[in-house]
Amino acid sequence: QVQLVESGGGSVHSGASLRLSCTTSRRILSLDITGWSRQAPGQQRELVATIARNTITTYLDSVKGRFTISRDNAKNTIYLQMDSLKPEDTAVYSCYGRDDGTSYWGQGTQVTVSA
Repeated sequence: QVQLVESGGGSVHSGASLRLSCTTSRRILSLDITGWSRQAPGQQRELVATIARNTITTYLDSVKGRFTISRDNAKNTIYLQMDSLKPEDTAVYSCYGRDDGTSYWGQGTQVTVSA
């Protein structure tokens, strides 16, 4: 089992930046992959960005060049730096971790971007 606790988020205007943080309850490198998903009202959850144990990262096409995922192993924390935010980025963002085929999710944090 692992708990994922997010912080950050909030309400901003289009073009602004936000940084999300997620701290895991155990050593983060024990997880195969960590990352961020989001779910907008009436939409399916989508993976926004991931970082594997070997530091390989992936991004949703719509956030490439604007969002950056990073990890601090000493703090067992991953970050999602979100720049040039757009109204369509509005969603609940949840931290994600996978360990040997089992997926874990955080509670989520709201990000609202107004035009």
